[in-house]
Amino acid sequence: MRIRDWDPNLKVRLFSEALINITFWMFFPFLTIYFAEEFGKSKAGFLLVFSQIFSVIANLMGGYCADRFGRKRMMVLSAIGQGLSFLVFAAASSPWLQSPWIGFIAFAFAGVFGSFYWPASQAMVADVVNEKERSNVFAIFYTSTNIAVVVGPILGAIFYVDYRFQLLLFAGFACILIGFILAKWTRETAPVQKEDSIQADRKWYYFLQNQLKDYTLIFKDKTFLLFIISGVLVGQTFMQLDLLFPVYMKEVVHNQTLFSLGNWSFTVGGEQAFGIILAENGLIVVLLTVFVTKWMTSFTERNVFVFSSVIYAISMILFSQTQWIWGFIFAMVIFTFAELMGAGIQQSFVSKLAPDHMRGQYFAAASLRFTIARTIAPLSIPLTVLIGYEWSFFLLSLLALVSAGLYWLMFYSFEKKASMGS
Repeated sequence: MRIRDWDPNLKVRLFSEALINITFWMFFPFLTIYFAEEFGKSKAGFLLVFSQIFSVIANLMGGYCADRFGRKRMMVLSAIGQGLSFLVFAAASSPWLQSPWIGFIAFAFAGVFGSFYWPASQAMVADVVNEKERSNVFAIFYTSTNIAVVVGPILGAIFYVDYRFQLLLFAGFACILIGFILAKWTRETAPVQKEDSIQADRKWYYFLQNQLKDYTLIFKDKTFLLFIISGVLVGQTFMQLDLLFPVYMKEVVHNQTLFSLGNWSFTVGGEQAFGIILAENGLIVVLLTVFVTKWMTSFTERNVFVFSSVIYAISMILFSQTQWIWGFIFAMVIFTFAELMGAGIQQSFVSKLAPDHMRGQYFAAASLRFTIARTIAPLSIPLTVLIGYEWSFFLLSLLALVSAGLYWLMFYSFEKKASMGS
């Protein structure tokens, strides 16, 4: 399905969201450094955990709100809400006011609005694209996001240190502009609800209660429970991309030479070095996702799951043992390869586990591995105060190895259940 054949709603979103994604990634990866410097690593870590709790609740409620109030309305309100949050953040980082607490509160609100935006955004794709073409459309949006992950950090590495206020200001106005664009040039796509259905869902906590009930199925399916626990453990490694990595590189990389030619040289500090490896991660994902996914299909799922976790563990050790920019670049290649190994098989494995009549519930519950991992991952930052960076990376590596063992047990349980079923 070519982009020119897309529904107008999707065309408007693709190009407008590309703008805000690039802007967002110009400063977002560096905010962990900002909060760690302003609050100290221990307090910053706990504050980031606290902010994630609100985002988790918003994410759980996002699907309900998209169905209850409409996709377009939630996307417009969320975009404008994010924009206002960024403007407050900018004001708190301006030449006239320096208030990291106001900045953090604004950052938390921006995260909440973002959590309300994406369920409505995903639902809109399902509304206007037939089932056969959805994977292609989602893939293009995913590629667009990863292009932003390439371009944004490179620009951020250049401008963030000296122009944080301007970047936040631009992000705020860009989000508000996108809100108005969505309001003017998109249409509502949510199915019309029957009045009795609306009345049944009137209480705001109705959907949340049902969602939490759905998650209890992980305690009834041993294989699925192992899948969730393993995902949470290995998630502690790849969630550090915008948490521990920038803080660590900020402290150990100081004016290192990246390139030199004759008397000319290009030197980088911690923020710039982190921007480079983050852009490297995004570039590899954009270029090699399809190739690596096809390559992984030639191996058994068990081996892909297990060795992906092992390679994550190796990448953590490599990061802990270098303070050289090119060492970080090499470690990021290993880290990204582990990421790509599992990118194509996670969802297909969930579909194998799920009974046909519970497939939606299984996919909803499967997202817990990212939700829980993202919530507790910021604890790695205060952990470095207690045991240091090297031991923190070693602990992350150990968690990845434990997840590899649990994945092996998961497939043993899955194959045992399959043989009993046959």
